[in-house]
Amino acid sequence: MTTTTSHIPESGQPAGGAAAPRPVRLIHTESTTEIPVHLLFRDDSGPAPVRLRPAMPGRRPGAAEQGGEQPGERPQERPGDRPHLRRPAALRPRRSVPRVDPELVERPARVLPGLAGVLAGVCGAAGCVATSRWAGVLPPFAAEALGGTAHGGAAGLGPAQWAAYAAAGTLGLFGFGGLARGRTGQAWVLGLFGRYRGTVRRTGLLWVNPLLLRRRADVRLRHWRSEPVRAADRSGVALRVVVLVVWRVRDTARATLVVEDHETYLRECVEAALLRVPVAAPGAGQGAADVTEDALTRLVAQDTAPVGLEVFAVRPVRVEYAPEVAAAMHRRRIAALDAQHRASMLTSVVDSVEDTVTRLTMRGLVELDDYERKVLVKDLTVAFCAGRGETGP
Repeated sequence: MTTTTSHIPESGQPAGGAAAPRPVRLIHTESTTEIPVHLLFRDDSGPAPVRLRPAMPGRRPGAAEQGGEQPGERPQERPGDRPHLRRPAALRPRRSVPRVDPELVERPARVLPGLAGVLAGVCGAAGCVATSRWAGVLPPFAAEALGGTAHGGAAGLGPAQWAAYAAAGTLGLFGFGGLARGRTGQAWVLGLFGRYRGTVRRTGLLWVNPLLLRRRADVRLRHWRSEPVRAADRSGVALRVVVLVVWRVRDTARATLVVEDHETYLRECVEAALLRVPVAAPGAGQGAADVTEDALTRLVAQDTAPVGLEVFAVRPVRVEYAPEVAAAMHRRRIAALDAQHRASMLTSVVDSVEDTVTRLTMRGLVELDDYERKVLVKDLTVAFCAGRGETGP
């Protein structure tokens, strides 16, 4: 059995009498201790022969090992040492960002000026002509044009001639086959056996290794006007939004090799952003439109940056309500206008009837009792309403 005692006895409390009301927070060294049951019924109030030991540990098990404290020392109380004060850390959902190979970044490829390729091709062609003359297989008119005879000094097609043909032909093919034309705003992404070998952004006549696979990438500043895309405003009302996206390819290696089609990826990122960002409703101020544009631009730029795209602006150019919402709003507006029109018409009719009855009565043209007045008012109201209904639009 456990009870709460004090290490310092309370002064002024009678030993055998009834327990006096306990003062509020006079003793600050209280602790929960364990007292044997047989000591609860002792008559004497002498000191207990049994040593009192705390029922609850003063420190957490293993605190000395964790904090480096000695066994006899009182551990320092920390906010995290109390189990009842622990609160599970709130797991905040984190938006996943695409991860790509950090080594896959754009770098310049090794190319030569186009003049080197032209010279190599000419040398290869000249080598083929010289080998043909050496082997004596040139046509008579070609041999005479080169200053020799058709068969004079012909060695025939032997291993040496075939080797010379192969070397000269390879040189000519590599020279002419590697010629490429670089254009402003266009880039070549080169690859060899599935491995990225660099990007060519130079313009003019160039020589590129013909064994490399070339992929053209457009690096100009581009814009894309979307089709009507589903969106919603801050109240959750369905909208149809047409956006204008200004963007360009910043890293040709990632834009070409990381995704299958970076233009399709950009469109899908824009559609996803429109579903997550509330769009300013039609008729909102310029400030709300600017806030929407900034949020869309930041979100789309963050999603497309890992694939080498740079987004400058995602600007809504046309915002309209969804067809079903627009139809409901149109019906509500027509009903409000109709109710307003009916109220104004009823007010005009009542005023006209009142004015007519008052004039007839004040001028003494008719003398009406209550029943006849009610009948007259009813007939005038029907006549005025029928007349206004016929002449109305």
